[in-house]
Amino acid sequence: MAKATPASKEEITEQPEERVHPFLDSKYRMIIVAAQRSKQLQRGARPRIEMDTQQHKHTRVALMEVEQGKIDFTIKEAE
Repeated sequence: MAKATPASKEEITEQPEERVHPFLDSKYRMIIVAAQRSKQLQRGARPRIEMDTQQHKHTRVALMEVEQGKIDFTIKEAE
């Protein structure tokens, strides 16, 4: 049997660039905003982008809305 050779360190550590948009301070905030928007869509809110909602789940529609900057939100500072 042939042994698999381990990948070089460069191949292991290379990660695709993370998509964080200028109006979001982290990818985690983008997920939180998209999750809240997904709940709104599930409750009957209309999508803000042109996308077939019969073929895409609410979570995907919400994520696309956030990525395209269609969702307004505010960050409350801790007191």
